Amino acid sequence: MSGKKERNKERREKRLQEISLLRTMPYSDHQRWWSQETVAVVTGANRGIGFEIARQLAGHGLTVILTSRNISVGIEATKALQEGGFSYDVHQLDILDGESISAFVEWIKQKYGGIDILVNNAGVNYNLGFDNSVEFARQVVDTNYYGTKNMIKAMIPVMKPSAAGARIVNVSSRLGRLNGRRNRIQDATLREKLTNLETLSEELIDRTVSSFLQQVEDETWQSGGWPQTFTDYSVSKLAVNAYTRLVAKEICDRPQGEKIYINCYCPGWVKTAMTGWAGNISPEVAADTGVWLSLLSDQAITGKFFAERREINF
Repeated sequence: MSGKKERNKERREKRLQEISLLRTMPYSDHQRWWSQETVAVVTGANRGIGFEIARQLAGHGLTVILTSRNISVGIEATKALQEGGFSYDVHQLDILDGESISAFVEWIKQKYGGIDILVNNAGVNYNLGFDNSVEFARQVVDTNYYGTKNMIKAMIPVMKPSAAGARIVNVSSRLGRLNGRRNRIQDATLREKLTNLETLSEELIDRTVSSFLQQVEDETWQSGGWPQTFTDYSVSKLAVNAYTRLVAKEICDRPQGEKIYINCYCPGWVKTAMTGWAGNISPEVAADTGVWLSLLSDQAITGKFFAERREINF
């Protein structure tokens, strides 16, 4: 291992140790804006990072609703969590099915009146190791980007007004960074349009992912200047990151008491089924930044991208 890689590894290990220590420190009374009446929804929470985010949020005293495409799997996950004595509920949800989302929203309104926190964790990736197949690109983009967008649009109207503000946290990835030194879109003009809030739009994001999917269909994507690592996943998360910034801009003028703060974060290379258990970070550590963003009490942070509790550039 080169000296630079060794130093980077040491810095990262030190930061993970710091996070492990921070996780042991309880929130003070003045930091705790939430109670058991505070409702958090975590999508895709039947396993992996979503399961752990749900467990940690409930451990802080919130009421947590787990969602899962397969309700029986979701129920089993909830049973495992309830053994800890915390407050959980579960509901079937397919973030690609409009009827499923509508049914979920109606159930939320009838049973809870609304929610305070939405964690968009549900996502897919079909590449492992050094694979870079785009065989399932449509499903990856539909789930990771359009599914997340579907949930944001559906849930904003049922987010409860509060002095602390409601929160949306999108689980994303560094692989979707626009201006990273590696694995970025090669088209500098497109990068600039997606970076600049004055030119960023939902239409532009949709057009970008549609262009990628069309090139996949035409088998020309490899010469299209797209990210070269986990291309379909990277494009989908690039779209999530861009949409996070766009929504933050669109809702920033909501009056005090109706504020909604939206951010995204990269959990890292996590030891879960999505990585074929090849990751180097535990789900417990990977969930930490998502939980931290959900519970921030003294900073009106919105439209930002985080990793390991630190803001990084998009």
